[in-house]
Amino acid sequence: MSNSEGRYSASCVAIAFLLGGAVGAGLAALLTPKTGSEVRGRIREQAYAVRGEAHRVADEVRDKAGDLLDKSKGVIEQKKAVLESAYEAGKEAMAREKERLIAHMKSEKAEDTSPEKEET
Repeated sequence: MSNSEGRYSASCVAIAFLLGGAVGAGLAALLTPKTGSEVRGRIREQAYAVRGEAHRVADEVRDKAGDLLDKSKGVIEQKKAVLESAYEAGKEAMAREKERLIAHMKSEKAEDTSPEKEET
């Protein structure tokens, strides 16, 4: 719910605000001098209002989470492409180095078996 800097997300604040408002409205409705049916009616109205706001906040959070998921997928695909190209470049460099070393070893072997060395 909170990040490492101690700040709370907008959805967390909105939910806390809604819950605080619902509790306050419920207490106000219960503590005002009204008839039972009036109090129940006001509580019902407040419950519907809070329910609607909670649905709105939930939809907003769901939309933001979906957007974040889409962005994350895009970043992952980009990083994957970079890693794949680096891997391929490494394979090619290794193959070139292997060929160079083999050629170097063959040239050293050829020098070792040359007629000049056999004479000495």
